[in-house]
Amino acid sequence: MSKETQQQPISKGHSLWSDAWLRLKKNKMAMASLVVLIIVGVLCFIVPAFSIIADPNTQDLNNTFLSPNSSNWLGTDQSGRDLLARLLYGGQISLLVGIVATTVSVIIGLVYGAIAGYAGGKTDSLMMRIVDILYGLPFLVLVILFSLLISEHAKELTDNLVTRWPEQEVFIKKFVNLVPLFIAIGALGWLTMARVARAQVLTLKKQEFVEAAVSLGLSHRRILLRHIMPNMLGPIIVYATLTVPGFVLTEATLSFLGLGVESPNSSWGILLSEGANYMETYPRLLVIPSITFCMTLLALNFLGDGLRDALDPKAAKD
Repeated sequence: MSKETQQQPISKGHSLWSDAWLRLKKNKMAMASLVVLIIVGVLCFIVPAFSIIADPNTQDLNNTFLSPNSSNWLGTDQSGRDLLARLLYGGQISLLVGIVATTVSVIIGLVYGAIAGYAGGKTDSLMMRIVDILYGLPFLVLVILFSLLISEHAKELTDNLVTRWPEQEVFIKKFVNLVPLFIAIGALGWLTMARVARAQVLTLKKQEFVEAAVSLGLSHRRILLRHIMPNMLGPIIVYATLTVPGFVLTEATLSFLGLGVESPNSSWGILLSEGANYMETYPRLLVIPSITFCMTLLALNFLGDGLRDALDPKAAKD
């Protein structure tokens, strides 16, 4: 072997995720959306933790409908509550509903669809017919009914936790009351995820590495968990990012109808509902939450599109 050949540097390989990150960075809209989401997350989850802003539920009937000023940067609402505080704390609830409900739906849909696709035959047909039947039912009505059904259990849990930790009453009531909403939206929103997971499994189980695992005598459980599911992460992550805005919108719809987050807590849906009552006299109460809500949803959608393009194996050939 010549010295020139020995001195040639060895090029490092690139993983799927590093290549995807390089392609994602080239997508200016996706990166801008990522920055927007980071800013929204910091404002909603980190800033309120330092008690920089006012209590979102403190009413001051002597200072209703104030215009933006040094004390209330976005003004006050019809009850004299700081609009900025309610916007940020409402963002906590809306984003948590979207993220937690998406996590629940991804877990259920991934397991259900993977089992159906891997089992095949009559088992696959039966499981997917169940999905088709559930698809025919009105999603929003089912969420409302299911949420009301389990709300009583959530109230009992809240009372037990408050009795045990009375000093955390406000925190417990704020978040435990959201459990029915998390479960209802997530437990009924997994149908499309199941179809996505099934389609991926049907493709992957015909690949050579799966046939090699079968020939080695590995169990079906090990093949599914260790060999197939890790190769499904790309499409699953993409679909999850596109599901979050849909679930945030569902929460906003339920809260707008008075069936979501309980008073006096706020969410973006509640702020839109309250602002709609004063859209002619005080449009600021509707415009500010609407802009924040739409900007966040658009950022989630653009980021999801960017991830879809970045994780597309065909993009590696470009």
